[in-house]
Amino acid sequence: MIGYVVSLIGFNLAVFCVKKRLSPGQIVQIWTFTIASHLVFDVYIDYKYHGYWYFTKGVDWENLPGMICLLPPVNILYLNWFPFGKRWPKKILYIAVWEVLMLGCEMITLLPAPWGYFHYGWWNFTISALVNPFLLLSVVGFYKWIVWLENKKTVTAEQQLQ
Repeated sequence: MIGYVVSLIGFNLAVFCVKKRLSPGQIVQIWTFTIASHLVFDVYIDYKYHGYWYFTKGVDWENLPGMICLLPPVNILYLNWFPFGKRWPKKILYIAVWEVLMLGCEMITLLPAPWGYFHYGWWNFTISALVNPFLLLSVVGFYKWIVWLENKKTVTAEQQLQ
C-alpha cells in the first residue's frame, strides 16, 4: 500500500507542478480517455480472464483511486514531453525510454506488500513489454485526434443558439 500511495501522490504532484504544453481541455480529455480505456482493458484482462489484478482478484475499492488518479497523470506527463515535430528516431527513443520507466514501475508494483500491489495471473513482464508501446501510441493517436478536432472550423456557441 505504501508504493501505491507514494505513486498516487508523486505522479499527481509531478503533473500539476511541471510546465504544461497541453491545454486544460486536452488534459481533461486525456484524463477521461485514460480512465475509460483502462477500465475497458481491465474488465477483460483483470476481471474476466484474471490476467493480472490489483490488491485482490475482482473488483476492489482500493484500486479505484488508481483507476482515476494514477495512470492519467502518467499519460499527461508522457504527452507533455513527447517530441512532436521531431524525426521518427527521436520518437522511437522517447517511447523506448518510457517503456523502460513503465516496466521499472511495474517491477516495483510487483514487490511484496507494503510496496507492491500488483499481481500476475497469466499476464507477465514480456506481455507488458509487448503491449506498452501500443498503449503509448494509442495515447499519442488520441491526442492528435483531439488537436485535429480543436483546429477544425466549427460553429460558435452563439451561432448555435440562434
